[in-house]
Amino acid sequence: MKINRFISLIGVIAAVASAYAQNNVVEEVAWVIGDEPIYKSEIEKAYLELQQDRTPIKGDPYCVIPERLAVDRMFLHQADLDTVLAQENMVQMQADAQMNYLIAQLGSREKVEQYFRQPFPEIRATFADNIRNQSRIGQVKSSLTKDLKITPADVRRYFETLPADSIPSVPLQVEVQIVTLKPVIPREEIDNVKARLRDFTDRINKGESDFSTLAILYSESDESVRGGEVGFMGRGQLVPEYAAVAFNLNDPKKVSKIVETEYGFHIIQLIEKRGDRINTRQILLRPKVAEKDLIDGVNRLDSVRTEILDNKFTFEEAARYISQDKDTRYSRGVMVNNDFRSSNSGTTRFEMSELPQEIAKAVAELQPGEISKAFIMKDPKRAQEIVASVKLTNRIQSHTANMADDFQLIKNMYEQAARKRILDEWLEKKISETYVRIEDGWRGCDFEHKGWIKARKDVKTDED
Repeated sequence: MKINRFISLIGVIAAVASAYAQNNVVEEVAWVIGDEPIYKSEIEKAYLELQQDRTPIKGDPYCVIPERLAVDRMFLHQADLDTVLAQENMVQMQADAQMNYLIAQLGSREKVEQYFRQPFPEIRATFADNIRNQSRIGQVKSSLTKDLKITPADVRRYFETLPADSIPSVPLQVEVQIVTLKPVIPREEIDNVKARLRDFTDRINKGESDFSTLAILYSESDESVRGGEVGFMGRGQLVPEYAAVAFNLNDPKKVSKIVETEYGFHIIQLIEKRGDRINTRQILLRPKVAEKDLIDGVNRLDSVRTEILDNKFTFEEAARYISQDKDTRYSRGVMVNNDFRSSNSGTTRFEMSELPQEIAKAVAELQPGEISKAFIMKDPKRAQEIVASVKLTNRIQSHTANMADDFQLIKNMYEQAARKRILDEWLEKKISETYVRIEDGWRGCDFEHKGWIKARKDVKTDED
């Protein structure tokens, strides 16, 4: 079963572990902001994280990183003044998601503790603090920029003043419509899957087999490698059918009834309840689509394509009345880019690498307005084979950004620059009002924000 995942931690695991190992080192103060020190170990930890995450650092890291930490301190101080609080249930859910991810990567809770050289609750508390602080900083920034208004004229003026080397290149992009069919799974196949799950339940209840062992051997979920353990989840993080059964479990020795979701059929075992979050194990089996039914689906969609080409109806009508893709059938089959990492997120544009592989392959052979032959693909959300046909609506060749084709991209650039200007002005005023001390050896920097060194001189003058 797939769940919503927090941002990937692959790149920072080793870095954070290394930083934890420095606990016994005498702390060296590099900066002081107000009455809060910034330690050298904090700077080293952040540097390691950026290196492991392969994040580029523009400038000397021992100048850039402490300044970033100091800026965070400024925003957190404002959050204290304004009594800005993080939504604690979201903090806990995200912290659980991070810890679940670490367990999945390292193999077990005990291995996480060994890797970080810290008790599990302390590791989790550190992650929760980071999430809480970033949430509070984000809220302060949003409050400072909430009155920003952007008009098309603003965007146009901004674009006209951009230096030529600052105008971005836009890679090849496409807009796509899709029709899908989900072949009917034979009743016999479903009955076989349920029979296997009932057998697992009997073996567990009789003490003949351990739930986690059977999950490792037979479950088709992502969590099978760790004995089917899903990790602590809130009700909203689980699909409704699974959550309804899981949150009604009370005895860790009992196995749930068979639960059907869009991902397949599950049996569930309670591990622990903690407030409004629950940790469970599951065994997931997915009924298989017969090869014959997939071929029948391909033939049916090819027939639909032929009728569209004969002008008996449109692709949009096929999407509305034939397609079984619930995400697109009511929007004329138009695919929307939901990759939050993409600059196209929330739009109908995709770079080729952002499309499922099978769709990208079909689209590459089409001209705008053409419809592909039917093909078999894996449903990216449910890991089940389906049949699809796509129509290439538009192909935007790689080009230098312009107002006609890339208004949203340029608008986002302008909005980002305008927000940065507001925040920079606020920061420089905040710096001028705040006691700042930068220790020798950390001062010879070309800082992004003005006033750090001046703030120190002002304080000394006042003391004198």
